[in-house]
Formats: sequence, C-alpha cells, structure tokens
Amino acid sequence: MSKIACIGECMIELRERADGRLDRAFGGDTLNTAVYLARLGVAVDYVTALGDDSWSDAMQAAWAGEGVGIGMVRRIAGRLPGLYIIRTDPSGERSFLYWRDSAAARMLFDGTEGAAVAARLAAYSVFYLSGVTLSIYGDAARVRLLEALTRAREGGSRVVFDTNFRPRGWPDPEVARALYRRMFALSDIVLASVDDLRPLFGDAGESELAAHAAGAERVLKLATPCVRVATLGAEITVAAMAVARVIDTTAAGDSFAAAYLAARLAGHGPEASARAGHRLAGAVVGHAGAIIPADAMPARENFT
Repeated sequence: MSKIACIGECMIELRERADGRLDRAFGGDTLNTAVYLARLGVAVDYVTALGDDSWSDAMQAAWAGEGVGIGMVRRIAGRLPGLYIIRTDPSGERSFLYWRDSAAARMLFDGTEGAAVAARLAAYSVFYLSGVTLSIYGDAARVRLLEALTRAREGGSRVVFDTNFRPRGWPDPEVARALYRRMFALSDIVLASVDDLRPLFGDAGESELAAHAAGAERVLKLATPCVRVATLGAEITVAAMAVARVIDTTAAGDSFAAAYLAARLAGHGPEASARAGHRLAGAVVGHAGAIIPADAMPARENFT
C-alpha cells in the first residue's frame, strides 16, 4: 500500500462570526488534504514541526484522532504554531489574516534534527506538498527538502505538487517562479489552477506549466468550475457538479486534491478521479470551516 507524506504547516484557525466572535479550529492546506485522505482510507503521515505548548498538543491529538500519522511531527521547545483569522463574505469567499513569522513549522528542516527529518522521508512512496509549503522555509531548508524529494523519486517514489500560491508568502516573485519551475519538473502530478499561475507567470502561466511539467500528469482548475487533466497523449475536461448552496470555499481545493489522489492511488483513471475530487469539494463548500463533520462526508465508495 502507498503511504503518503503530506508536508507543510498547520495553524491555529480563528473564524470570525457575523457578530464579531471567534471560533477556534486548526487548519492549513496540506493538513486539510491529509485529513481528507485519512477519511478516505489512505495511509498518510503529516510532516511538520510544532511547539511544546498546549495548542500543539491539541493539534497533534486531533490529527491522530482523524487517523493521520504523527510520527513525523517534530516538536521544538519554545516555539508556537502559526495563527490565522478567516473572514467570509456573503457569497462564501474568504480572506485571511496571518501571524506566522516565528511559527515552529518554519524550522522543520533546520539543523541536525531537520537533516534527520529529511533523511526519514525516504520511507515514503508518495509525497504531497504545496506552494505554501515551499514559502515557509528558508533557502537552506528548501534545498534540503528538494534534495530529499529528488533522491526519493530516483528510488521510485512519486511527488505531487499543489500550486496553491499565496503572494504574501513570497517577497521575491522571481524566487517563487524558479522554485515552481523546479517543482513542476520534479513532480509526477501537478495540481494547479489558473488563479495560482496568473500572478506567478501572467498570461504565460499555462505554457509555463506545460513546458516545465511536460512529463507530469497536470490537473488544471479553470476559471469556470471544471478541471482540465493532461496526461501523456491525452487531455480531458471534467466539469464540476452543481452545488446547491455555497457556505464557505475554504479547503475546496485541498479536499479536491485528497479525493483525486485517493482515486488515482486506488487505480481509477483521471476522469473518474476528477469527478471524485469535485464530489468531495462540493460537499466541503456546503459547510463552514476547512474540515467538515465526519458524518457529512460522502460515502467512501464514491472515491475509491
């Protein structure tokens, strides 16, 4: 069985209500995907760093309760998780405010302990990470991570990259463009969107993806609710099903990624996998928050 390492950051999530009160939860793009993968029956570990505080304890316990492996969580004394606030407008679209500059996750690959974390990645057969993942590390840590992924891929592992681009995480756009091009070339599956590619590459976004990820399976979310999946020698467009009511679009892309990967790992083709992704994302946007209640999950047999 394939075991996925989801690499990234989980933060404390504060959701602002209409009356100004805040609800607390935990979230982060790759963590959301890890939880949905676990719910779909996929073996997955979350690879990150946390502090030695009570909120970090609660995060780790919550992940374990969801079936996400926590054996690759590095705990760093004196550090805390990052924090963000979500504001949602009447149409369900959200905006974010972040406090994360000194978060423990940024130190995951630093020092001798960070080198040990990178070495242990060789045990995994599939890796999932995002543009947000890359944005939180310093230059040396990125080099260490990319070298570990390259070695693992040379040994037969697969790399899945979600473009998930947040401009505020990239003070130097040229650094971002160079890293994205390298990840395109390193990946076996790229989950991209026109909304991510445009601020990075302008009108050349799709051609940059095609050129640098020529050998990868490319799943491109278009401006309309559909995806275009390109594999070697074939290209299909798969439209999303209509959603009765959109409450909150948080984690729509993260859940799509989880269901798409779960279906692909189970042997389904790109079209069926894209439909599975749409199905889960459609359920997720009908609820507030990144992680919907477990009893709101569509039946697992619809994905694998």
